[in-house]
Amino acid sequence: MEFIIPFKGKVTYKLTLDPTVWIFDDRKLDLRTFFTEEHVDKDELEEYKRGMGEHWSREIMEGATVPPTLNSEKKYKRQEKQDMLTGTFGMRFQPFLDNAEPASGASKVVFETASGEHDFPIEDAKQLIFKFSQDGKPLRDDGPVHILLPDGSNIDQPITHVSAIRVE
Repeated sequence: MEFIIPFKGKVTYKLTLDPTVWIFDDRKLDLRTFFTEEHVDKDELEEYKRGMGEHWSREIMEGATVPPTLNSEKKYKRQEKQDMLTGTFGMRFQPFLDNAEPASGASKVVFETASGEHDFPIEDAKQLIFKFSQDGKPLRDDGPVHILLPDGSNIDQPITHVSAIRVE
């Protein structure tokens, strides 16, 4: 089975998605609790702007310093490592769709699977979640991703065997 998912169709940028590296992405969602706990969506751009503003203010007050390389490396705590090895995770589809930049005339996203095609209007597709690991392991048998609805109503019967994503 191929673990790379081509992103094609009416998009500015034809992407390829590799779910095997998402385990290290800070945007990943813990699916063991995602559908049962209240969560607040963060605007990544606003978070970035706020962080840069704090950094700018600190430089003005204290002066610019060049940080050592080791301070910029991500270090994982023991519990975070254990969670990555045993957790069930997913990623929102919206950032990938936004990065591909659908053409102005595009109206739907089609997921090509072994059992046929599943299509969603673009606005609805943005809310989908790609499950990419189960109990710390990639979805090798029926993956590389499972497509979950934003309310988790299909968590027991997700869309599986995704081979390509096409924007029409």
